[in-house]
Amino acid sequence: MRWACALALCAAPVAAQDIWVLGEVHDNPAHHAVQATRVAGIAPKALVFEMLTPIDAAKVTLELRDDATALAAALNWQGNGWPSFSDYYPIFAAAPEAAIFGAGVPREEARDVAKVGIAAAFGEGAQAFGLTEPLSGEEQSAREQLQGDAHCGALPPEMLPLMVDIQRLRDASLARSALDAMAQTGGPVAVITGNGHARSDWGIPALIGWSNPAVSVYTLGQGEDGTPPDGVFDEVAYAPAPERSDPCEVFR
Repeated sequence: MRWACALALCAAPVAAQDIWVLGEVHDNPAHHAVQATRVAGIAPKALVFEMLTPIDAAKVTLELRDDATALAAALNWQGNGWPSFSDYYPIFAAAPEAAIFGAGVPREEARDVAKVGIAAAFGEGAQAFGLTEPLSGEEQSAREQLQGDAHCGALPPEMLPLMVDIQRLRDASLARSALDAMAQTGGPVAVITGNGHARSDWGIPALIGWSNPAVSVYTLGQGEDGTPPDGVFDEVAYAPAPERSDPCEVFR
């Protein structure tokens, strides 16, 4: 069932799921508040973060999780390019005993896609996540258009296929981490990620379905000011957009 939630903090659906993929617009604090509320209701055994690499996740100890300042310092959050840790810390606090998994792809690994291709950059298991298969022409074109729009039309057309491959690599890394978390903890698992990775038509849920169709997945997308995110979701919630500068200014 797909439905829309106009209330920022409406409760999570009752039906149990193995993996909950909770999307966001990264710089919207209201979206993170929704994620924290959902995580508290889900009580996951594991949290998977797009914002953390596996090395980062290994630094998260139970002692650090009681201290937002110390945890942010240990993760070098201020230097990693993500929005304020104060937006994300309530998600950690909402599941204080959940195992933490990092699914972020380090920049050097993402750059390997241009050198060796997406399957080789991912490594073992690439076939299980569809990375050895080309996308359909329609999906490839749609993804390239989204990448072009996301970069304000500033990228040369020949770079767009590479950007799509890097997005696919990140999708697969998140799906693999979610399944690893499920296998290690028994679930449920909550995944914290951007809307583009959360969409069920070609993001994390699609790749989980490709790799292990027995695993149940529920996906939440979050829109702004009544505008839904691109893609298909089981549910869409809405919040006001924060004040932000023109994101295309950096490309001018």
